[in-house]
Amino acid sequence: MSALGRVVRAGVRRRRTQSVAVGLAALVATTCSVLGGSLLVASQDPFDQAFDHQRGAHLTARFDGARASADQLAATAHAPGVAAAAGPYRTVTVDPEPGPGLGMPPGVTMGPMTVAGRGSAAVGVDNVTLVQGSWPQQPGEVVIDAGYHDQPRGLGGSLRVPGLPGAPTLKVVGLARSVSRTADAWVTPETVTALTAPGSTPGYQMLYRFSDAGSADAMAADRAAVTAAAPAGALTGAQSWLTAKQGSDRNTALFLPFMVAFGLLGMAMSVLVAGNVVAGAVGTATRRIGVLKALGCTPAQVVRAYVAQALVPAAAGTLLGVVVGNALTVPVLATTGSLYGTDTSGLVPWVDVAVAGGTLAAVALVAWAAAARAGRLRTVDALAVGRTAGGTRRDVLAARAAALAARLPLPRPLSLGLAQPFARPARAAGMLAAVLFGTAAAVFAVGMGGTMSWVQEAKTRDAGDVAVHPVRPDGPPGTAPARPAPADRAVVTAALDAQPGTAGYLGNGTEDVTVPGVAGATTVTAFDGDSSRAGYKMVSGRWYRGPGEAVAPSTFLTEASVNLGDQVTFTTHGRAVTVRIVGEVFDPHVQTNELLTDAGSYPPGTAPTPDFWFVKLKPGTDRAGYAAALTAALAPAHMTADTGGPHGSSGSIAALNSLTATLTLLLLVVAGLGVFNTVVLEIRERTRDTGVAKALGMTPAQTVGVVLASVLLTGAVGGAIGLPVGLLLHGLTVPAMGHSAGLNFPPAALDVFGTPALVLLGLGGVPIALLGALLPAVRAARARTVDALRAE
Repeated sequence: MSALGRVVRAGVRRRRTQSVAVGLAALVATTCSVLGGSLLVASQDPFDQAFDHQRGAHLTARFDGARASADQLAATAHAPGVAAAAGPYRTVTVDPEPGPGLGMPPGVTMGPMTVAGRGSAAVGVDNVTLVQGSWPQQPGEVVIDAGYHDQPRGLGGSLRVPGLPGAPTLKVVGLARSVSRTADAWVTPETVTALTAPGSTPGYQMLYRFSDAGSADAMAADRAAVTAAAPAGALTGAQSWLTAKQGSDRNTALFLPFMVAFGLLGMAMSVLVAGNVVAGAVGTATRRIGVLKALGCTPAQVVRAYVAQALVPAAAGTLLGVVVGNALTVPVLATTGSLYGTDTSGLVPWVDVAVAGGTLAAVALVAWAAAARAGRLRTVDALAVGRTAGGTRRDVLAARAAALAARLPLPRPLSLGLAQPFARPARAAGMLAAVLFGTAAAVFAVGMGGTMSWVQEAKTRDAGDVAVHPVRPDGPPGTAPARPAPADRAVVTAALDAQPGTAGYLGNGTEDVTVPGVAGATTVTAFDGDSSRAGYKMVSGRWYRGPGEAVAPSTFLTEASVNLGDQVTFTTHGRAVTVRIVGEVFDPHVQTNELLTDAGSYPPGTAPTPDFWFVKLKPGTDRAGYAAALTAALAPAHMTADTGGPHGSSGSIAALNSLTATLTLLLLVVAGLGVFNTVVLEIRERTRDTGVAKALGMTPAQTVGVVLASVLLTGAVGGAIGLPVGLLLHGLTVPAMGHSAGLNFPPAALDVFGTPALVLLGLGGVPIALLGALLPAVRAARARTVDALRAE
């Protein structure tokens, strides 16, 4: 090992606590940055790979077959901006029932299925990938999209389509995957005619790829060009690929702003601690630097030695951070690749290299700036200075601060300690910054915890004391849970009315419908009763007040391209129902499209039968006893009752809370170590002063008081500044997280700090500073007076 290497190794060993602080700060910064960068890249890769491989459709357009002919729609392929097109294909929406061989219990309800007639899987645009089986070759065969929520568990079974002449039956011959979600199933073109109700006209579907489709504005222009090229009023709906792309990574996108915030905090702490450690090492080793130069080390070698003393622990922390960041990325993206049939582990090597290199470069830069002073020192001046030289000199500001502190009605040890930060303003500023970032991290963590609790409350939506729901039928082993059979409303309401203690109840039924321009099915929840206590939290607008009005989450509003006040028409079992959107609700179930309305919005007798009831009990009613009695009464109707709705935290919320707690704890430890490092340097420089004070009668308890008082003011100021910084970080991060996940957070989701919490958090810098200084203070108190007096 070279002489310079031995200097570096000795410095790292001698400053173990400081080295641990640098390593931990680098660990936090790297972990957050790797996780955030990997999620940003890897969450988009599966969709992009599948979209490119399938030549996905930038725009899936649906046309009214009664207003446009096939030739007229084929001509839209020449509209301005169209690079490629496929179609027109006949489409129809059916309400299938499971037949033999599908692995579903008989009589269960399946969602509406949009069926397109295509002669081939590969048509140049939206080349559907077969997962199992083969493409339909003859009438009566069907291949089902893997994203259809009621997909069968095997091939060879049949689907029945009741309500049509002859009750057609479709044989399931394959499962396929379309990243563009252009349809739920595909059949031969001839089969579409057999699936069309008498007197109705099938629609048409056109698939387009455009020269410019990379932004919402470009897609709006492309859609306008297609609309202009088609007969007037023929376009009934259109789905942009950008909507599908956003929906593909909502769960992982939720983490990105969160990780960016912690990454910035970690990087700032890493740079701050590294700079303080190197500056302190140079300040307390002036004589050592002179010896190194006298032995032949050049100024550049001295600077490199001190920079390396910061880079060694930083490199260790960075390497561990890369490992931890990748380990956290893999489970978050575990299901994304399988969703699109691509291979993605979540590991992105270039992100690891970029983050590790950036972290080490930042540490090296700040360490070099702090170590440059060592290179500028003249050898003779450094040798002439003792190890504590300069530690007792006070400038005018320090003298004035000491005089002012002496006039305060405080014990002398406290007044001495309060004046000490003014003797070393730069060092005190470094300690203040460490406390500031630690407090900001704590405020941010408390805010995130409050917001996630608000989200969980919005998700559970407990609208009653007792919940009544059907007993879900068991399917064959290995199959998905089947949808329960519809409940008998009259039986359930009679049982509820007969039960003592019932104060009121609200029923809701759900069904899947089709909405023009929205991919896949939209779930409509129809409420039967006073739904004002349904438990949904509003983002904007208002809750509906009667039939003909509806509310919806932002995910639906975005995909359907509608605003508050617009009308939406959905199709259910061949009937069209029109409602006006009057409010936006917050719904963290970000993978669904929903409409919430009154059962009276449907034509009489057509609303979905309620299959869930929320029951409000009279005061003093025993909930458990009521639920048991109601379950017994409803047993013949295959219904059950329990006390309240669903509980528990979702996986995303639990992961966010776990990450928040872990990363905040690490940042608080780093902040405490930053204070610890500064206090250790101060005590070393004031060793002789402490010895003199002890010789004059200062007790060990008073020595501890001096040291703790020296950080009290810094901790208070750092906490006071860190509070608004943490609030600002929380206020910027939460809306960004919602935007990334396709959600809008109302102000109530941000207003989670009560006055007592704000006061405690504002004072949080004081315990951070005191805990960081406690161990050095105890060591100083235990030091022997004679040893302190011998110090130079």
